[in-house]
Amino acid sequence: MFLCACSQSANQRLPCLDIGYIPSIWMAYGIHADSTRLLEDILMSVHELRRKAGDTTEKITINLGVVDLGQIDLLVQEGFYSNRTDLIRMAIRNQLSTHAEVVRETAARKTFVLGLQHYSRTDLEAVQAAGEVLQIQVLGLASIADDVSPELALATIDSVVVLGAFHASAAVKAALADRIH
Repeated sequence: MFLCACSQSANQRLPCLDIGYIPSIWMAYGIHADSTRLLEDILMSVHELRRKAGDTTEKITINLGVVDLGQIDLLVQEGFYSNRTDLIRMAIRNQLSTHAEVVRETAARKTFVLGLQHYSRTDLEAVQAAGEVLQIQVLGLASIADDVSPELALATIDSVVVLGAFHASAAVKAALADRIH
């Protein structure tokens, strides 16, 4: 243990553990040195929850009852999670993990691409040159490059079904509006 240099004033220095990121204030000041192993296990769990650089996220809004929200706040206050978002993210991942096989089977049956699918101008020009059209079906993120014109998108994309997020320029989205399901 060492005296924490991050305290607000020099005469308020508090003891800290020298193990890196601390997921909550309660854990920084409320855990004893003999609990270092527990803290390291928790830190590894928090590390697993962090998104990798370059991952795309989407913001969602949910409505919760006040009792559920109170229980979440209690767990955050007690240091089990660093904030509400961490708890909700972990709960969602646990449910997705529970149903992972169903997701895989359904995606395979419906021929969805799982994960990220990006279409560049070069990709769509090759499709056009081959005289083909695409039926985009993605479970995750589908994106069309910003340099793709609405005309090229219309000539090469027959339909778009995305369970997740679809990123394209406003002009391309407007051109494909009747083909996005």
